[in-house]
Amino acid sequence: MLFVSEAFAMAPPQGAAGAAPSGTDMLMQFFPLILMFVIFWFLLIRPQQKRAKAHKAMLAALKKGDYVISSAGLLGRIVEIDEETVLLECGESKLRMSRAAIGNVVDKDGKPVEPEPAKKK
Repeated sequence: MLFVSEAFAMAPPQGAAGAAPSGTDMLMQFFPLILMFVIFWFLLIRPQQKRAKAHKAMLAALKKGDYVISSAGLLGRIVEIDEETVLLECGESKLRMSRAAIGNVVDKDGKPVEPEPAKKK
């Protein structure tokens, strides 16, 4: 019987037991989730979007005569290019492949070429 009175003493007042949590309490409950989303945004989502944007710009800047390496590892020179496909000269053979399969622009030795900075008008 002694423990029952202590349990009632530790319980919140009856008026506050059914009260809705305040806005600050709700915000503090969701703060860890918001913080995790912000961390994911800066560490995972944003860099991936930057890489995709840079790759898309590189594909748009391709021209005849560029040396490229495909995502499959083929190294060649662009002989012909249109909206969706490129014709690569790889040694003595010519290969037609999707423009999206181009991984990077390289020099004749196969070293990656740094993209030229975009000029602002």
